[in-house]
Amino acid sequence: MKLRTVLAIFAITFIPTLLIWFPFIVRAQSIWGIPLPQNGMATIVANYDGPLYMVVAKTFYNASQIEHSFSFNLPVIYYAAHFPFFPFLIRIFSLILVMPYAMLVVSLLSSFICLFFFYKFIRDYVSNQDALFLTFAFSVFPARFLIVRSVGSPEPLFVGAIIASIYYFKRKNYLLASIWGVVAQITKSPAILLFVSYLLAIGLPAGKRLIISNFGKTVSRLNFLFILVLLIPLSLVGVFFLYKFSLGDFFSYFHSGDNIHLFFPPFEIFNYAQPWVNTHWLEEIIFVYLLGFLGIATLWKEKDKTLFWFVAVFFFSTIFVSHRDLIRYSLPIVPFLYAAFSKYLVKREFKLAILFLLVPIYLFSLAFISNNVMPISDWAPFL
Repeated sequence: MKLRTVLAIFAITFIPTLLIWFPFIVRAQSIWGIPLPQNGMATIVANYDGPLYMVVAKTFYNASQIEHSFSFNLPVIYYAAHFPFFPFLIRIFSLILVMPYAMLVVSLLSSFICLFFFYKFIRDYVSNQDALFLTFAFSVFPARFLIVRSVGSPEPLFVGAIIASIYYFKRKNYLLASIWGVVAQITKSPAILLFVSYLLAIGLPAGKRLIISNFGKTVSRLNFLFILVLLIPLSLVGVFFLYKFSLGDFFSYFHSGDNIHLFFPPFEIFNYAQPWVNTHWLEEIIFVYLLGFLGIATLWKEKDKTLFWFVAVFFFSTIFVSHRDLIRYSLPIVPFLYAAFSKYLVKREFKLAILFLLVPIYLFSLAFISNNVMPISDWAPFL
């Protein structure tokens, strides 16, 4: 990859985020009539769930430290829902920066890694020039991705690791696919779905060949390096052992409270009485489902089986999610929807649409960040 391309991705990563930060840095009272908090960058740092990851970075699940140092009215076991790799990176960077800014630096660098691998991935579907445009488009759309890139959030690292893993998996580089899969897994729990999709992508064709061919031929065609993907569930077991030693409960994650927003039957998100829904203004959720289903159908038609299985498995899980912020839960499939619809997204009409949407995306991001803030009365434990 040429240096100028890397620099372009660097600019695509940092400039939109700096534009989001600027009104908070200068403590602007309002933008386009939208009132903004007057707490400076504290508003950015206090966005959910950044402070909770800083608690883990400070204590690494030490129950005594959590109880005595932080005033959040949360049980200690609640922090088991916040997987260790993102706070571990925060802790590393806090050796040279105060922790709130260490967290933002980790988010920014993770965003660069995410967009870097997205560019490498999407080049398999479009020209280099169009790949750079789609990288820019992905950096700001959906707007929810721009928001998580601009605050303390594990999502850029999580999504970037998934893109990298699938990029290498499609090239049959199972070692790197597994390493990046492990990074995703120790960052956020839903990465186990990546492992499930890999099993389906390899296992179903192998099973079909076993039926129509003999066992010896089927075995001879298998790349046994595929077994390396077992590192993904093993890393999840490792996280649970960490919880066993630090929190005293191997299954702490499942006992962490209302962090697992999966409910049966599907589409419980339309139950406005659910605590993490609490509204009937939900029509855009139908559009999320529509785009996800169309993406799955397109990937099946294009016979892109690896992407198909990941998007299908992950999308299927989201129909059981009962949380107003469904778009954030769906972010891991967005890069692959860009691939599914790539021949349409490189057209002039979509480029004009993205240009038109830049101002609404910016305004929505400012409004969202201004209101998605955890109340923090004492910053001292975070410094």
